Amino acid sequence: MAISRKLSDLIAHQGAMCLLDHVEAWDMSKIRCRASSHLDPGNPLRRNGRLSGVCGIEYGLQAAAAHGALLAIAACSARLTGIVAEPAGYLASLRGTEIRIDRLDDPSLGELRITAALALRDVGGCVYEFSLASQAGRVLVCGRAVIVLPS
Repeated sequence: MAISRKLSDLIAHQGAMCLLDHVEAWDMSKIRCRASSHLDPGNPLRRNGRLSGVCGIEYGLQAAAAHGALLAIAACSARLTGIVAEPAGYLASLRGTEIRIDRLDDPSLGELRITAALALRDVGGCVYEFSLASQAGRVLVCGRAVIVLPS
């Protein structure tokens, strides 16, 4: 679907904390994004000059947030039934999370590819499966996030 928006318009995080560069593609069930902010020395998630692999979770969650916002915009635009515009959600839990890399700030990773797929949705929240991969396709971080929506 084609909806033209800046990523910072879609998620709560602004400035350097908006880690994604752009949305590559999305549909009603998933989103694919790209990012190069892992190589930025000013990345706000860096500690002691390093960007830990655990920070890959935030990339996945931002992709899920962008997807949720795009679904809400599409619902409002097309008046789709069954999908309601909702405020930002809150991370309730992570399941099956695998962090397969120590550091994300390795230039050999190239541009990061982030995917978030909507696995389940109801009025109280949703479940997203996410993955973060290197430019070559090596999965670096993956997992499942439960997002609770405010009532």
